[in-house]
Amino acid sequence: YGDGQIIYYRTFDDYQHLRSLAEQSGRFAVIGGGFIGSELAAALRMTGNEVVMIFPDEGIGANIFPGEISQFLNAYYRNKGVDLRIGQMVTAVDQKGHQLALKTVDNQEIEVDGVVAGIGIQPNVELAQATGLQVDNGVVVDEFLQASLPGIFAAGDVANFYNPAVEKRIRVEHEDNALTMGKQAGKNMALSLMSKELEPYHHLPYFYSDLFELGYEAVGDLDSRLETVVDWQEPFKKGVIYYLRDGRVRGVLLWNVWDQVPAARKLIAEKGPFKPEDLKGRLPA
Repeated sequence: YGDGQIIYYRTFDDYQHLRSLAEQSGRFAVIGGGFIGSELAAALRMTGNEVVMIFPDEGIGANIFPGEISQFLNAYYRNKGVDLRIGQMVTAVDQKGHQLALKTVDNQEIEVDGVVAGIGIQPNVELAQATGLQVDNGVVVDEFLQASLPGIFAAGDVANFYNPAVEKRIRVEHEDNALTMGKQAGKNMALSLMSKELEPYHHLPYFYSDLFELGYEAVGDLDSRLETVVDWQEPFKKGVIYYLRDGRVRGVLLWNVWDQVPAARKLIAEKGPFKPEDLKGRLPA
């Protein structure tokens, strides 16, 4: 669709293409209201572009943030001039002169100069499948980052690995994991060639984002379906949100709170059990 005007934001070329379009100042549709979509919408609006966000949930980051933060972000983005089309999905895209016309499930038509699909990635596992590697939401690896066939390692966005801190398999699409995991995979490949003992990868990755003047760092499992404990220093401007499952802290959202990722990792490693009152004031450490 759209002669290249729809950008599936997954590569460096996608970034360069979007930046080129954004410098011309126009109207953009951002499809998706999660990590990527919310960040892209803010960045485009801050560079003087008109922005329409289209997503199926009832709030920005609804799968990630507690309801009160998701609803706050709706109002915050609207106040910044972002047009939110909540509970909507794009059903068709047509060329209309020099613009694109998006149609939604309720037959709205939205005309824009460019479309960015900030909806995450599907790991490219075709080569892995062709070679007979075990694949399940990425390439399945053990704690040493070895795939299911000898001599093959995987790291980064494509690797599905078990993390003992959150006690489940995860696949992480963020910079910290890609860099740290890549180094460990390379080291283990070298150790393997020297017939030396491999080192386990138990790093719990963190991620971060900026949303206009707001910013956050987060570590662990951020799932809005978990029990959450919100500890504001200043409501919606600065605070810490804890995500609990079975009395243990599984994730920590540091909302405009900085330099606390190591402390958050230590808290997640603690066995607990924790009650909500135990966590009030626990971070910053």
